Amino acid sequence: MAPLTLRLVNSNVHSVHLGDGTHVGNLKRIGAIWKFKAVGYDADGSVLPGGGPFTDQHNTPFAEPDAQQVHAALGEPG
Repeated sequence: MAPLTLRLVNSNVHSVHLGDGTHVGNLKRIGAIWKFKAVGYDADGSVLPGGGPFTDQHNTPFAEPDAQQVHAALGEPG
C-alpha cells in the first residue's frame, strides 16, 4: 500500500488520504493532542463520521501531524 498522506485544511486540521487520494479521515488538534477521526462515505456520498476503512483506529492520538507516524500507527485499511 502507498503511504498515507496529509493535506493541510487549517492550523487545527489535516485531512488523511490513501495513496490514491481517497479521503479516509482527519487529524484534529484537540488541546495539545492530535486525534485521528475516521470517515467513510455511503453510496450517496454522504459522510459517515467514525466510518470507513480505519474505523477501528478512530480517536488514535498523535503528538503531531506527521504522515509517516500516521501511516505506521494506522497500518493497512480494513
